[in-house]
Amino acid sequence: MTGVPLIIAFVVAIVAMILLISKLKVHPFLAIMGISLLLAIAAGIPLTQIPGVIGAGFSGTFTSIGIVIILGAFIGSVLEKTGAALKLADMVIRLVGEKNPQLAIELMGWVVSIPVFCDSGFVILNPIRKALVKRTGVSSVAMTVCLSCGLYISHVFIPPTPGPIAAAQTLGAGDYLLLVIGIGLLCSIFPLIAGLIYAKFIGKKIKSADEISGKGEVVKTYEELKAEFGKLPGGWNAIAPLIVPILLMGLSSVSSMAGWTGWIADGLTFLGTPIMALAVGTILAIIQLHTSGKQGEFYNLTNDTLKTVGPILFVTAAGGVLGKVISSSDMVNFITQHASALEAIGIFFPFLLAAILKSAQGSSTVAITTTAGIVAPLLPVLGFTAPIDIALVVMAIGAGAMTVSHANDSYFWVVTNFGEMKPEEGYRTQTLMTLVIGIAAMIEIFILSLIF
Repeated sequence: MTGVPLIIAFVVAIVAMILLISKLKVHPFLAIMGISLLLAIAAGIPLTQIPGVIGAGFSGTFTSIGIVIILGAFIGSVLEKTGAALKLADMVIRLVGEKNPQLAIELMGWVVSIPVFCDSGFVILNPIRKALVKRTGVSSVAMTVCLSCGLYISHVFIPPTPGPIAAAQTLGAGDYLLLVIGIGLLCSIFPLIAGLIYAKFIGKKIKSADEISGKGEVVKTYEELKAEFGKLPGGWNAIAPLIVPILLMGLSSVSSMAGWTGWIADGLTFLGTPIMALAVGTILAIIQLHTSGKQGEFYNLTNDTLKTVGPILFVTAAGGVLGKVISSSDMVNFITQHASALEAIGIFFPFLLAAILKSAQGSSTVAITTTAGIVAPLLPVLGFTAPIDIALVVMAIGAGAMTVSHANDSYFWVVTNFGEMKPEEGYRTQTLMTLVIGIAAMIEIFILSLIF
């Protein structure tokens, strides 16, 4: 199957999957795997190849973020167990004030995701989010949406995150990457504001599982929570398991951008991969556990962490299967072949193309790089030749690549599960939030294109 019938089949598959999960209460793992299999058959993928496609999609997800999720969750568990998360929450509140916890966590995510993938960043910062919820009593859902929003915006806009830096190089903006970074910072303003407003709105409509289970219980004050841990870790000890991995990944990106060579560059590349960077953070977390006198709980803490992340990993991997089925079909080729029909849309063309690819196969990075490859030869036709114009095209691609995050996106499941929300609540929070910030970003990009 190809062409319009394949597009229709994809839409029907997504609708069926949403209905299975939200209405019939089929477990997301079974629903996604079943729909992936049926879509693979409908798309005309040879029957003998379908098992390989499913296996590649499943294993590919574990390869990319599986270990990262496990190590990040363990670090978070240690931060919670030792009271370090409460210490970090206290530091953030002192910085921005108790009246702005949603803004605080959104900006933290935005900064962290410049060198770090948003999936990893959410896992790393989730303990701080939870501690801030306890510290301030604000909506857990609003805080989840704000954190996800901040992480996602810089993930698609600001190099050295792999997606935007690859797009910049593909489109010929590699020689003025600083301009792309500056435009990425500027184009973050509208979506950050829109995401914050939507988070506060939806936080009043939806309650997460931790908020519901907490009803009826005696709510402890922040001082009472601190007293349970005795003396909290110092500021550096509390932040080291988080900040050191981020610094290592950032230094690795700088080394790659600067073209450094030699053993120092090799060492930074090694330590800067997400797995090794979080492994260093894990070691620092274990040291923190020991200095807090809780080393006897190391085994149980590890075991509990694995039990917690297991379901998340399997549902996330199922989403990877759906994405692999789509990429193995003829859908991407069909979209590419008919891209010329959208050229008249101007700056909205790369946005719409990236949004279609993002919604179809789930990965923002894949949507960015694929769209950049399609758009690159069309830049003169679209009238985008000046450096500032090309930088705005990179931003338009990034805005499309976060519109929207749904069930075939691993980030959707990371946010939904760690935010303790049901899948149908994920559609109303994560999916609609990415639609809101994607449109807000594109409005700003269009305005800037008129100015520049």
